[in-house]
Amino acid sequence: QVQLVESGGGLVQPGGSLRLSCSASGSNRRLYAMGWYRQAPGKQRELVASITSTASTTANYADSVKGRFTISRDNVKNTVYLQMNSLKPEDTAVYYCNAITYAMVSSWGQGTQVTVSS
Repeated sequence: QVQLVESGGGLVQPGGSLRLSCSASGSNRRLYAMGWYRQAPGKQRELVASITSTASTTANYADSVKGRFTISRDNVKNTVYLQMNSLKPEDTAVYYCNAITYAMVSSWGQGTQVTVSS
């Protein structure tokens, strides 16, 4: 079982920046992929960004965040980061960290609130 702990959420004004972090523990095996999802009130959870740890690291982004958000990871620390710039009110949501092992077992963090408001 992989445990995920997120940090870095908070309140920020439109145009501001935040950096989310998610650390994985409880597994002595390298994770295949890690990513961030978000869920706004009344909406379904959606993928924000994901990144693999294969030889050719691949990052994917939702169209709504391309050019503003950057995902990165430290494979040694099993930690994934989400740098969020030029934040908009529509980015307001609970952000969840996700990790997938090479056995295709998925784990979720508890979520961290991001609020973009003036």
